[in-house]
Amino acid sequence: MNRLDHRDPLVFDTHELGRRAGSMRQVSRVLEAPVGLGIADVIGVPEKSELKLELRLESVVEGVLVTGTAEAHVEGECVRCLEPVEDDLEVDFQELYYYPESDERHRARTAGAEDLDEDSEEETYRLEGDFFDLQPVLRDAVVLALPLQPVCQEDCLGLCPECGARLSDDPDHHHEAVDPRWAALQGLSAAPGDEGDENKNSDTREGLAENQEK
Repeated sequence: MNRLDHRDPLVFDTHELGRRAGSMRQVSRVLEAPVGLGIADVIGVPEKSELKLELRLESVVEGVLVTGTAEAHVEGECVRCLEPVEDDLEVDFQELYYYPESDERHRARTAGAEDLDEDSEEETYRLEGDFFDLQPVLRDAVVLALPLQPVCQEDCLGLCPECGARLSDDPDHHHEAVDPRWAALQGLSAAPGDEGDENKNSDTREGLAENQEK
C-alpha cells in the first residue's frame, strides 16, 4: 500500500521509467523548503523559503538511482558574537531507491554477514509503488554541508565577557583589570579625608553652640 502523498512536492513519480534498466529522465522543481531542513537552533534553510532542485532519475536493475543538486538560502547565528549569518548553499546528493522485491533480497544478503550489526548496517530507501520521498535524503545532504559552528567572519573576535560588546567592532576595547586582592581596599581610600572633614564639621558645630550660649 502506497503511504506517500503524491501531492507532496518532495515526492516524485518514477512511472515513466517503466522499470526499464537504462531509461532516464530529468526533473527540475522549485518549491518551498520544508520545516527542519538544517541544524536546529544553529543554521538551516528557513521554512517556506525557495528551494531549487535538479534531479536525474535513472532506472537500474535494483531500483531507481537519483542524482541531484539542491540550491537554497541558509540563515543562522554566529556562535561567537550572535550576529545573523546568511549564505547561499548548493549541495549534491545521490541515492538508490530500491524496488520493494530488490530491497528484500538486499536485506537477506546483508543479514547473513556475520560481522554486520544494527549500527553498521547501511540505511536503505525503497520505492513505494512508483513513488519515492526525497525529503530524508535531501535533509541529510543539507545537514552534512552546513557548519556545526557558523561564524559571521573567520576572524570574529566574539563578545566582551565583561559588558557583551562586539569586539570585532572595537578591537581595542578593554576594561581596567583590578586585582581582586586589592578590590576590598578601594572603598577605604577616601576614609582619612572623610574623617578629617567630619571632625572639622564637628568642631564648627561645637563653636557655634558656645557662641550662642554666650
